[in-house]
Amino acid sequence: MDPSQSAQDVLRCDLCETPAPPMYCDMCYINLCKACVGEHLVDASKEHKVVPFEKRGSTNTYPNCRKHSTKICELHCNQCDIPICTLCVSSGDHEQHKKEDILKTLAKKKEILKKDLQELENSILPNYKEAASDIPCQKDDKRTRSKELSTALKKHGEVLHKEIDIAIQKMQSKIDGIDAKDLAALDKKEIHINHTIEELSQVIFKLKRLLQLGDFRLISEYTSRNDEFRSLPVQVQEPLPTCMPQEINEEQIYQLFGLLSVLAQEDPGAMVEDRGKEIIPFSSPARLSLEEPQTITDIKIKNTGWSDVLYSVSCPRENEFWACGTNKIISLYNLQGEMLEAVQIRSKMNPFDITVTKNEELVYADAFDESINIIQDKQIHTLIKLPGWIPRGVCSSSSGDLLAALVNEKIKQTKVVRFSGSEEKQTIQWDDHGQPIYSCTEGSFKGNTKYLSENRNLDICMADSNAHAVVVVNEAGKTRFRYSGPPYTTKKNFKPRGITTDSQGNILTADYANPLIHMLDQDGHFLRYIDTLNTPWGICVDSRDNLFVVDHLNNKVKIIKYYK
Repeated sequence: MDPSQSAQDVLRCDLCETPAPPMYCDMCYINLCKACVGEHLVDASKEHKVVPFEKRGSTNTYPNCRKHSTKICELHCNQCDIPICTLCVSSGDHEQHKKEDILKTLAKKKEILKKDLQELENSILPNYKEAASDIPCQKDDKRTRSKELSTALKKHGEVLHKEIDIAIQKMQSKIDGIDAKDLAALDKKEIHINHTIEELSQVIFKLKRLLQLGDFRLISEYTSRNDEFRSLPVQVQEPLPTCMPQEINEEQIYQLFGLLSVLAQEDPGAMVEDRGKEIIPFSSPARLSLEEPQTITDIKIKNTGWSDVLYSVSCPRENEFWACGTNKIISLYNLQGEMLEAVQIRSKMNPFDITVTKNEELVYADAFDESINIIQDKQIHTLIKLPGWIPRGVCSSSSGDLLAALVNEKIKQTKVVRFSGSEEKQTIQWDDHGQPIYSCTEGSFKGNTKYLSENRNLDICMADSNAHAVVVVNEAGKTRFRYSGPPYTTKKNFKPRGITTDSQGNILTADYANPLIHMLDQDGHFLRYIDTLNTPWGICVDSRDNLFVVDHLNNKVKIIKYYK
């Protein structure tokens, strides 16, 4: 080290430059050697309080007034947020302002400083460190999933005609592009987090130094940055697509790779699969998520007659939605919150859930009557009777069938039944080991809440509240996965209520406990949160992927746009 530089770092007397001064004036904030103490005290234009250097700041002295340098400030003006002396008060500048003892103000400032320091050390900095440590795992997961996708793509390409080699190469290139983009985003996020960690460490060091010195001037000038640091960078990543090979002929080659919806370049609307009389789109155009979802409208439901809460929502068409709550009325509204139609049901209880068929006919689950009913030509018709079983959730499938979540609390069993009209076509209840797929608790009427949605790949998705999980089975009723909450900590246990799926095959479910919307891909991987209302319950999406969310306790329906 340069000796001259080292010499500059030595503490010196502010009057004569003598190294290592042993004294300090708490009123003038200067260092003094013993020889200069007397000379300093001779200056009677100011008050002085000389103490040993190691006890500097310990006398809780009053600061000098900025306006009247010969006076000390014994008061603090709360309105102007500055120290003031008696001359400041007598001048009338602060006549109508609220004032308090400056030592009391100093004590308050120190408490704020201590709280900020505690939050930075115990909460904010650990959160950033945890996020930083998670980045390598996310990178590894990205690389692993990308490698698995590439392997599946290449393996299936080997059994196809040579004419698809070019298509495979193009799709591989797009996979690499998505992977590179996500890894670049993670690199950028890692740099940002590590930079913030360094900045936090510096802030914490300075705060500790301020508390140690007790310098009123520096403390009074302190401005908290904790609001700036509280929020970690948003975890937004586009999911990698999935590769699900099918048996095809040469003319259907792009139908196969249409399952890789994010990679499809040609017209995906032309890729269809023949399922009997019905033509079902194989894939929809890939859509990009908004970094911050936007609220389109927040509708306060009026003239409902509901005395308590709102439960379910379903969209028959664009710009309209059905909603029901804790009375016996199901109402149709436009996006201005105006009631267009109302149906008075016959039951002694409110409907548990509602859905709209492909023909835009309203169907509701009647728990008291143990039935599923349909509204046709403004008349209520009992479609299905379910002796001993309570219908908790209903949804209309792409084939025109109805799916119903049925609960029998006496025998503690839950099942999903597929109905074609009133005919039972399929029952889903047990896994390959004879264990129940879904939960049921005796006497837990509210806890046994179940909601259903069919995904575009024909998976059946249930929000099983009692199990604190989203349970997904395939079209044949075989369990694909269970989602019990994200990899990131939430304040309370995951408690799913409403559930829906969108045009991209993503699954959305309302977490009533936290409250948030969890968004998953069709394989159960957590994608993101969508922040909504205070008490989210029933949810659905319309044909444009606008998300309708019921605010359970406030009779509101919020409409959210989350795709570009």
